[in-house]
Amino acid sequence: MRWLVGWSSTAAGASGGAVGYDGRETYGGQVGYDGETLQPVGSQLLWGDPDPLWAVGDWRPDEVRVVKSDAQTRIAVLGTCGASDEQLRVGLFAARGGALRHLTAWPGSYTAIVQVGRRITVCGDLAGARPVFHAPWAGGTAYATAALPLADLIEANLDFGHLAALLAVPDVPAALHDSTPYDGVRRVPPGHALILRAGAREIAGYDPVASLAVAAPPADPDSAVDAVRDALVDAVRARLSAPRHVPDIDPGPVPGMGPAERRAARGMPVPGIGADLSGGPASGTLALLAAGLPGMPGTLLGHGTGAGERLVAVTFNDLTMRGREEELERAGALAANPRLHHVVVAGGEDTLPYADLDGPLTDEPGPSLVTAARHRARLAAGSADHFTGYGARQVLDAHPARLADLLMDRKRRHLVRPVAALTKADGSVLVPARVYGAARRLARTPYRAGVEGLAERLLRRSFTDDPAGAVGASLAALTWGGPGPAARWLTGEALAEVSVLLQNSAHRAGVGPGQRPGDYRARAALTRHAADLRILEQAAEIRSQRLHAPFLDNQVVRACRALPETLRVQPGARASILRTVLKGAGITDLPPGWGTPTQATTTAASRTGLRLATDPLLSLFDAPLLAEAGLIEARVVRKAVRAAAAGEPLPMDGLADLISLELWLRRLLSRRGTCWTGTPARARAVPAGIAPQRRAVSSGG
Repeated sequence: MRWLVGWSSTAAGASGGAVGYDGRETYGGQVGYDGETLQPVGSQLLWGDPDPLWAVGDWRPDEVRVVKSDAQTRIAVLGTCGASDEQLRVGLFAARGGALRHLTAWPGSYTAIVQVGRRITVCGDLAGARPVFHAPWAGGTAYATAALPLADLIEANLDFGHLAALLAVPDVPAALHDSTPYDGVRRVPPGHALILRAGAREIAGYDPVASLAVAAPPADPDSAVDAVRDALVDAVRARLSAPRHVPDIDPGPVPGMGPAERRAARGMPVPGIGADLSGGPASGTLALLAAGLPGMPGTLLGHGTGAGERLVAVTFNDLTMRGREEELERAGALAANPRLHHVVVAGGEDTLPYADLDGPLTDEPGPSLVTAARHRARLAAGSADHFTGYGARQVLDAHPARLADLLMDRKRRHLVRPVAALTKADGSVLVPARVYGAARRLARTPYRAGVEGLAERLLRRSFTDDPAGAVGASLAALTWGGPGPAARWLTGEALAEVSVLLQNSAHRAGVGPGQRPGDYRARAALTRHAADLRILEQAAEIRSQRLHAPFLDNQVVRACRALPETLRVQPGARASILRTVLKGAGITDLPPGWGTPTQATTTAASRTGLRLATDPLLSLFDAPLLAEAGLIEARVVRKAVRAAAAGEPLPMDGLADLISLELWLRRLLSRRGTCWTGTPARARAVPAGIAPQRRAVSSGG
């Protein structure tokens, strides 16, 4: 894990000497319980008192940049940023005058921190893949890009209201609000910045949001797609232009193993740049762009295979599942490009979900914890810088609720093609009336009424079966929010607590997102996906490797949000947009069927993995911490695990949410040590362990 952490104090006091990032003597840190200087473990000080900032973890030298105007005016950028030092300086001057959007408009994925006197500004991203957290501490405010260091700092207990909402309504921001799993640690919403002035904090938005009262001006589809192309090309080029990183040198030969096998066995990526190549349009687009743009994208000369400029394209072939043969054939056809070096990773039963329940502690829980070993097997064959297509579906596809947006904007004729596609998939002549009725109902339902209706459903435990097919999923999504797949297994007390959180949010001053329901639901889905990708990156981390998800970059997200809804809702829109992107970059030779939707095998793989891991999972829920916290009853979950293993049609996503949260709690409570030096061992998150909850509302929500 890598993060930055600092604080803004009310008084300017120093407590110990240290050496700053610029080599000058500075001061950083407060005094710990025993008189020691308080600072993060394994950190480098970027600047010191009275408002110190540290970079923690295995940052590469080119990933940490500090540009100064004077002793009290400077900017730090951590991550992959395509801006030059001069552009950073211009952004610093703009931020000094209060303009924050400039800090988020450079290509790449990064976190920008600006200090102007005693004013500190920390910008989060639009997707939520690089969040910012804050907590009150020592009369001021501490902030970080990870929640666990702040939880250690303030000895935070668990926020059971947040955990219950995470299981009951994971797609409803109103319930989660700005909370985290740690009581007292708060999250800055995506698209916002944290501004600190001598310890006082303020949350400010830096990106405009579409108004509910006025329809967005019509956008030209061609120019919008061109903007997506330019943003994607700039995002890929920002990674290619960064200095190449060579992982630790191979310590020596192993009998019977070649260089690639040795690297994989020792958890070392291949030097250079690579990409996923699943056969789908998102990963294929990034692989072809990275291989086609100038800048020597592939392996370094003199290292590994010596293939020169070829990009390592990794395809995961799950030998336990069927149904992806055509997609794998398309991946092979794409890999025939002489600029690509194709690597196929064969996955057996040891790479199924739930096959490996051991892993590192992540900052927050996420459903990807149960599939981390599966992804790690693929990433171990990848490169030091590895492109992934995560986020393309969320930023390019149309959320079903966008059909209600079209009705609100009086664009009914644009519903014809998506509804016809659903009718063809279902085969029922009743589909158009059902879909149109649900979209019209959502368009006429105020946000407050939708949230209150969801709260009532939770109290009545009104859960429908898992929606069948594309039509069922679309109808279920045509609401302001619905129960999560794990909600049916929560206790009545936990559901009542979440219901109270929803009702309180509905009665909060200034209620409502100020957006159309489709845009609102799409942003929430993107935030949840980006948060899970962040947890996956931590859980499946390969030493010396960086995962790059250009579709989640700020500029790419902005360009995709500018796409007209009338274009976005059409069947096959994502593949069509990406085909145009590749054509604009000079890539036209695509295999037949490229972009064709494939039958998802994720649920089948999850069911198979759960069946093979039934005994360990039942043991996991013999005395679960979730039951001790009052969120579930152990016997209910054990019964659900047995039923799912037997083939009953239960929501596998819900079981993954429950199991991953239980795994995360066990890893958190079994950890030793803390993120900070200068504090005794008790100064860490959840110092007293799990305490049974008996109140209706246990968090400040």
